[in-house]
Amino acid sequence: MMTTEQLKTDKALIDEIDWSMTPEKAIEMYLEWGTGWVRGHDFVSSHGQESIYFVIYDWEEPQATLIRRTVDGADEIAKVPVPAQLFKQAADDDGYSPGVGVHPLNLPLKEWVCDEIGGPPLNFSS
Repeated sequence: MMTTEQLKTDKALIDEIDWSMTPEKAIEMYLEWGTGWVRGHDFVSSHGQESIYFVIYDWEEPQATLIRRTVDGADEIAKVPVPAQLFKQAADDDGYSPGVGVHPLNLPLKEWVCDEIGGPPLNFSS
């Protein structure tokens, strides 16, 4: 597991982060083959594809977890401590689903994490 400081020095990995990926979309793309075809070409087409994205787990301390997802599974590759208020707001914005507890980062938390790790400026509004 990489620390925030280690992640900051891995610019190639930072450039691979998909800031628009959500936990739900990753599950659909990598674990529910065939369900995404109605939404166009946004699905995994080969075994070697991967996505790298952040999530928050509402049962953990305030941190964003960097995930590498493939058809073989998901690995946590880094954890970035985040401000408690931004963490809580992102979980609240996503809403509560019994038994889930895994949330995407909302825009303010994405921007904070991106700034913290030295990522490129984000150019989207959600």
